[in-house]
Amino acid sequence: MTLSTDKITDIFYLIDEFCLEFERTISPYTLGNAPKRTPKMSTSEVITLMVLFHQGGFRNMKHFYLAYVGKHLTDLFPDLVSYNRFVELMQQAVLPMTLFLKSQCMGEPTGIAFIDSTPIRVCNNKRIKRNKVFKGIASTGKSTMGYFHGFKLHLVVNDKGELLSLMITQAHVDDREPLKNQGFIKTLKGKLYGDKGYISQALTQVLFLDGLHLITSLRNNMKNVLMELKDKILLRKRSVIETINDELKNICQVEHSRHRSFQNFLTNLIAGLIAYSFFDKKPAIKYQPVNSNQLAVF
Repeated sequence: MTLSTDKITDIFYLIDEFCLEFERTISPYTLGNAPKRTPKMSTSEVITLMVLFHQGGFRNMKHFYLAYVGKHLTDLFPDLVSYNRFVELMQQAVLPMTLFLKSQCMGEPTGIAFIDSTPIRVCNNKRIKRNKVFKGIASTGKSTMGYFHGFKLHLVVNDKGELLSLMITQAHVDDREPLKNQGFIKTLKGKLYGDKGYISQALTQVLFLDGLHLITSLRNNMKNVLMELKDKILLRKRSVIETINDELKNICQVEHSRHRSFQNFLTNLIAGLIAYSFFDKKPAIKYQPVNSNQLAVF
């Protein structure tokens, strides 16, 4: 899948405006001398190419840069550098990419949110002991699909499929742990729907005091509780966030086992999340409450 010139221009414009403001903000506080080797490509160009890679359905960054960008996008990016130099510039762009993701790519809370975690595997289970890139960083955890080695991506999305909050943790971290972090939930309000892994009476009470109502499905050995009909319906629609996780992995390529450094892992993951935010059509649900004076008996 290739993007139109107008779409590429729109993405570059937004990223470039942010990068210019970012440079103006940090330049008075930068320590040390200016680098002797001034990059030919700007930071905004580097980030734009990374976003295009994750949006275009390519599987290999080197092939994308040399065979596609180097042959078909030279009019839009005339100052291309070698691939090795581009990889270096990618790693230097981690900070502005992260700030751009948090400040420009997040949606607005609608009162309805879904939470889930998905494994980010960095290697096959047979190669865990031989993996040196993430030694001392990644960990081994267990999901519904079995054991895996790597990290967990915790996501919160609204009913429009827009990202509201995210956190990256090691694989062994409990799914409920991010909800104890104030920075993770500070933008959330209304009702938050999760699976059985988020069941916790104490956590539900704490979040409720902060204005966030955590609603989960019940385990088989738990007593039944009263629940509004709309909450039961929205719990069934929780699969929307699983669809988003599937698109992040299979379209945006946030998960693969070819990383050669932890910095490349971060740039790949963040660029994939930014690319998702630029999707014209996101997985969403149609929810429209209807006021009625009728009484329902369950």
